[in-house]
Amino acid sequence: MPSPCIQVCRISAVTGWCEGCQRRLEEIGLWGQMNEDDKRTVWRRIHARRMQAQGQP
Repeated sequence: MPSPCIQVCRISAVTGWCEGCQRRLEEIGLWGQMNEDDKRTVWRRIHARRMQAQGQP
């Protein structure tokens, strides 16, 4: 499972997400230890966060 990191590493004070990959710090820190199912779960959260940021339900 590829990492969602795009080398834009800034944590938003508003959302608590990385502005580049939309992960939380704990998701970033644990990524290398996660199994494939957990990584897929994070990818689903990222998708939901991107939709939320665009004002979509």
